[in-house]
Amino acid sequence: MSVKLREASIASNVIFGENVTVITPSNLYGCVIHDDVFVGPFVEIQSDVVIGKRTRVQSHSFICSLVNIGKDCVIGHGVMFINDTFATGGPARGDQQLWKKTKVDDNVSIGSNATILPVTICANVVIGAGAVVVSDIETSGIYAGCPARKIRDL
Repeated sequence: MSVKLREASIASNVIFGENVTVITPSNLYGCVIHDDVFVGPFVEIQSDVVIGKRTRVQSHSFICSLVNIGKDCVIGHGVMFINDTFATGGPARGDQQLWKKTKVDDNVSIGSNATILPVTICANVVIGAGAVVVSDIETSGIYAGCPARKIRDL
């Protein structure tokens, strides 16, 4: 029996801006983290992710490949980003051509335990805790629920 043990760490190919804080243990690889970003403990940020200036990523969040998060955002505790929509009826199993992109614009706050499927979220949006975002958000405001719907203007 063969077992591979790996430690959570900041791995190779991470491009960091100035004044970045990463609390360990965290697992970051192949991503770009801009100036003044905070990353809490137990966070995974995968390859081909960009995190904009002054954004905060709280503990236990998962940011999968192909996510682009803008400036001045807050990603709450336990937020999960998804890039595999099970388009073939099951997991892509490493077939990255089936993965989809997510774009989060500037000044977006995503509440704890929200799930974000491959979508585009415009600037100046608040996503409520536990919300499930399944479609693009094109108008600023406060969104909540499953699926997430606009509940009021900001």
